[in-house]
Amino acid sequence: MTRLSVNLNKIAVLRNSRGGEAPDVCRAATVCLDAGAHGITVHPRPDGRHIRTADVHALAALTASRGVEFNVEGNPFAPPRPGYPGLLALCEHTRPAQVTLVPDGDGQLTSDHGFDFRRDAAALTPIVEAF
Repeated sequence: MTRLSVNLNKIAVLRNSRGGEAPDVCRAATVCLDAGAHGITVHPRPDGRHIRTADVHALAALTASRGVEFNVEGNPFAPPRPGYPGLLALCEHTRPAQVTLVPDGDGQLTSDHGFDFRRDAAALTPIVEAF
């Protein structure tokens, strides 16, 4: 069965570009779920330009309360920094149903490729096993 998980990153980009808290990503998630979406997807980046760490925590609580899937995307090799604990720590605290590993770099406008498994398998294997 095909299931829809809505990515809220562009809602967060709009909010961040305006300053303040509007549009509210939790309200957007609620609208999506009320309309029939089966889950919510986010891709927090270390620089906070899209979904922020606080958003991940709030959306984790919302999706858990609704009994729907929560998918967190990110680069497991991006180091922690102020305001961003790192993907592994963030997922350990929020316990998403799914984690999607993405090799995006700082400053990369959007994700445009996947990992080269032949090259990255040794580094990825323990991370995948942890999830």
